[in-house]
Amino acid sequence: MAEVLIVEGGEAAGRLVSDHIVGLVQIRPDMVLGVATGSTPLPVYRELARRHSRGVDFSRAWAFALDEYVGLPEGHPQSYRAVIDREVTVPLGFDRSHVNVPDGGDGDIETTGERYEAALHAHGGVDLQLLGIGTTGHIGFNEPGSSFASLTRVKTLTEQTRADNARFFDSLEDVPIHCVTQGLGTILRARHLVLLAFGEAKATAVAAAVEGPVTASVPGSAIQLHPHVTVVVDGAAASRLEHADYYRWARDHKPAWQGL
Repeated sequence: MAEVLIVEGGEAAGRLVSDHIVGLVQIRPDMVLGVATGSTPLPVYRELARRHSRGVDFSRAWAFALDEYVGLPEGHPQSYRAVIDREVTVPLGFDRSHVNVPDGGDGDIETTGERYEAALHAHGGVDLQLLGIGTTGHIGFNEPGSSFASLTRVKTLTEQTRADNARFFDSLEDVPIHCVTQGLGTILRARHLVLLAFGEAKATAVAAAVEGPVTASVPGSAIQLHPHVTVVVDGAAASRLEHADYYRWARDHKPAWQGL
């Protein structure tokens, strides 16, 4: 079972997760952080940026993004390369050459997944992978029906996911139909998964991923197969969890030495 931590909101989650990441980078300065996009991980990035401004050094750390759109022109502000640059690389002081994002360009798209997998292997894999979860239950861009053994590859986005992401574009028509995403099998290789979710809109997906059956219909349920998972949610996102009272009890009585 994943460890489920129910917190007051995004800022509390940001502090909690950042404490752990800072501890990791102080022990191993060249750690590998798996970074996600969207609004969910922003409290973590803001808190890490604050810690960086107070002296925490990320310059030797590495980052690997979960996914990228296919076909956006280089420099497009909503490409995930640009988003990661704005939210992670610059504010946290990462060396840009240490920040890896899947290649969503039209050239050599057939081999983009294999090349990203090779880069992940070359750097020893991800130490801690940040995850959000979509309303369809997807993690990364692994839509319902994705294989739990899947590796980095090109995928077709559902209309629901495109509609959810349309707020970042001028119109729905501007949202790409295809993406490159780490597969569920790739994500499960990370040594520690930290899934964050906030708000009532995520409650059904969170409950299905944490407490429902393990099924390709809910890609997020793949986290139940991982030996080290931490789910950090606010009260609204936890509102459909059957065992929420137990999760609160367990956190209140957690041995201090266990950490995150």
